[in-house]
Amino acid sequence: MTIAAERPRARGGLTRRAALGGGLAMTLAGCNSPGLDMPSDAGAAAPAAPAAGPLVGQTMGSGPVRVGMILPLTQSGGAPSPIGVSMRNAAELAMDGFGAPFITLMIEDDHSSADAAAQAAQAELGAGAQLILGPVFASSVRSAAAAVKSAGRPMIAFSTDVTVAAPGVYLLSFLIQGYVDRILQYAASTGKKSFAIMAPQNDYGQVAAGRFQDRAGNFNAQVVVTARYAAGQMAAAAQQVAAVQTQIDALFIPEQADAMPAVAAALSSAGVKTKLLGTGVWNDARVLKLPEMQGAWFSAPDNAGFDAFAQRYRAKFTSDPARLATLAYDAVTLAAALARNGGADPFGQAALTSPSGFNGADGVFRFRADGTNERGLAVMQIDNGAATVVSAAPRSFVAG
Repeated sequence: MTIAAERPRARGGLTRRAALGGGLAMTLAGCNSPGLDMPSDAGAAAPAAPAAGPLVGQTMGSGPVRVGMILPLTQSGGAPSPIGVSMRNAAELAMDGFGAPFITLMIEDDHSSADAAAQAAQAELGAGAQLILGPVFASSVRSAAAAVKSAGRPMIAFSTDVTVAAPGVYLLSFLIQGYVDRILQYAASTGKKSFAIMAPQNDYGQVAAGRFQDRAGNFNAQVVVTARYAAGQMAAAAQQVAAVQTQIDALFIPEQADAMPAVAAALSSAGVKTKLLGTGVWNDARVLKLPEMQGAWFSAPDNAGFDAFAQRYRAKFTSDPARLATLAYDAVTLAAALARNGGADPFGQAALTSPSGFNGADGVFRFRADGTNERGLAVMQIDNGAATVVSAAPRSFVAG
């Protein structure tokens, strides 16, 4: 399953919060900036690709530990991929800022192809890679993971599709499930116990709506109605919500930014007036400026971390980074931090699934043993065309 189109710090790096003895933490690298704005999925609009030299077979750094990275540097037709190039640039920033003495980073192009991703993984493993970072697309992760698992090596990939996660195949991406859990938890904490869902008939809508329904009971909440709609056909679903709006406290809408103007118009026409809830894909000017969306809540990383990263990126590459770029930055910095820490198995399961997690440009995160992740997310409220934090992202996890 492909979820939508798989899209989306200060000098220093990433802090590993590993429980040591009496709760002390081990610092692997300085961490000076919080949060990030939502990286949506890779099919979203991205900045034009800057000139970045050769796109394949690159090696960065001179450290003793070899790490492979697989990115869609070119598209299926051979043209440069703006998102892949932006992620490559972010990897370079991470190497310049911290990684170069600790790892040798080998970057290969998967040409946005599952077969090429498998070949790239085999090549990097053959060259001694102890860890593979990437790929981005679910099909590429699936094919590359077969080679990586056969070699007994771990992978940190960037897909948002949890069906490709597995023990040893960890997803660093922002997962729909995490967004849903956070907004539902916050809404319930404010006393909202009865919900409606209005969701598009696509993979993103299906996964988000299913997660919301499954988890509502955990907060002693109920879902009164789930209204699904085909692309561009929101009116009937809005009428379903209008029919029950006296029974609900809030309406959850897992919809992408480009479709939200039509959704908002349908709700307005149907006379729906209730608290609206969404995910991080709403952190977009096309949503924030809509009159109907003022007062809405959505879960997302805090903006500050991405803003700090983007400033450094612009200074070096004279272009704006893609939202996914911070994932590449954090992955490389994490690899370098764990390599610096050393040990017989720096990328083993115990290291990668530390219960206390890590703190990166996108905030705190930790990997679960099943390959999925947990991230510290904020809840934002839309007011006057901007998003402001109403519930801050956690800065650490409780170990255990």
